[in-house]
Amino acid sequence: MYVVPLTTSPNQTFTTTIPVNGKKLKVKIFLKYNTEQKCWTMNLKDEKNISVISGVPLVCGLNILEQQSYMKVGSCYIVKINPNISRSKPNEFDLGTNFLMVWGDNE
Repeated sequence: MYVVPLTTSPNQTFTTTIPVNGKKLKVKIFLKYNTEQKCWTMNLKDEKNISVISGVPLVCGLNILEQQSYMKVGSCYIVKINPNISRSKPNEFDLGTNFLMVWGDNE
């Protein structure tokens, strides 16, 4: 499993290479905090800058890439690492600290 380095910078875009299924997957990630929904969302593009997913909420408990499993982009989860927090999603201040994004092989 790969822990994607995240910060709480608003409207952040970054490129990272993630080990998936024995290969290196280069992706472009755009994260933004939706103040109305009180939720972070993610857009993901492949190395050819083609959109893979758009507007996926970052919530705990499910593989946020499950619907794209046929594309072999791996599995991605938001994991709460602070047991004292009752929320199931990060707020605008604790993405990357109390909540991590972990990415791994397809299930």
